[in-house]
Amino acid sequence: MASSHLPILSLLETRVLGVLCEKQHTVPDTYPLSLNALVAGCNQKTSRHPIIEASEAEVLSAIDSLKGPALVIETSGGRVTRYAHNMERGLRLPSQSIALLTALMLRGPQTAGELRINSERLHRFADISAVEGFLQELAERPEGAMVVELPRQPGSRENRWAHLLSGAPEVETAPVAHSAAGTGADVGISEIAALKANVARLETEVDALKRLVGKLCAELGVAD
Repeated sequence: MASSHLPILSLLETRVLGVLCEKQHTVPDTYPLSLNALVAGCNQKTSRHPIIEASEAEVLSAIDSLKGPALVIETSGGRVTRYAHNMERGLRLPSQSIALLTALMLRGPQTAGELRINSERLHRFADISAVEGFLQELAERPEGAMVVELPRQPGSRENRWAHLLSGAPEVETAPVAHSAAGTGADVGISEIAALKANVARLETEVDALKRLVGKLCAELGVAD
């Protein structure tokens, strides 16, 4: 179970935390996030599982709930109120563990190999053993486990991990990927799948940036 001083968080609350931590590293120039940016991040269609459609009112309610345990803080000073996470201090965890929790909160249960790939922009782990070491620390915390290793699914070569910030996870049945017989590649199937997903996500983000640059150039009357 999660740490005793921490409430059981809802899916939207974990999504808010995950988005704030992710965007802190991926778009530092616009962090802390405005409410609009936070809602967009929660409802993002790529790199999210499950995909949700939250309203501004629902995200604000989640933010208010997360202020209680000091996991989210509000910043002022400009025309727009902005929000930042306080996970490292609130959960008393190192940045490596926060990176893994963020990937789990945003994408659901994953193997250590998938977590290494999906958390790369938050923290670059040297190898899968390093990921597994931090996962074990999170699972064996004296204050209460924050992750759990799920039972291995039939036909799967690797176990998946899930966070416990929302209580015990429901075990989902994931599609089984079959590899050709006799292939003993050093890179696991899960890492290859995660890499492909990352490439697709990056292509989507590049396309979005190209559209944004084109729009800005058109508004400024300059050639892109």
